[in-house]
Amino acid sequence: MTGTPSQAAFLSKLNECKGILHKICNLYASSASDREDLFQEMVIQLWNGYPRFREEAKFSTWLYRIALNTAISDLRKQSRHVEISYPEFIPKEESDSDDNAEKEEKLRELYTAIGKLSEIDKAIVMLYLDGKNYEEMEEILGINQNNLRVKMNRIKDKLRQMTKTEVYGS
Repeated sequence: MTGTPSQAAFLSKLNECKGILHKICNLYASSASDREDLFQEMVIQLWNGYPRFREEAKFSTWLYRIALNTAISDLRKQSRHVEISYPEFIPKEESDSDDNAEKEEKLRELYTAIGKLSEIDKAIVMLYLDGKNYEEMEEILGINQNNLRVKMNRIKDKLRQMTKTEVYGS
């Protein structure tokens, strides 16, 4: 991309992908003010990097890479422990059904377990849950597909163990 970046083009693309930023904020920041700060920092980093975006990859892929790196860097700078915050996309149905309550509780347990993973493992899980394939994950994270597959299997085992321990006390 040559010349001055188009603010309108950037804002249009950013608006299409802002849900990704919110997911990352929900996963990596524990309070509303921390999420707002992280969101703003990610937008700043994206705007600063936009002139170097060469459109060799999809905008969303580039955005993921910048946003995840920003979130992880922010965590390392803050040296704080991340507490899980339940993402907005967990269904909140006002039903007395035991089935819905059980599903919601299992989702909470899963997100609590995800919150205990390392920064990179959380990023891998988030991308996986967003339906990204290993090729896209490699492009975003810079980790080769074979390593991603091994990591994903280990993450699944960790999550199974953590949810089993929390549920059954074993």
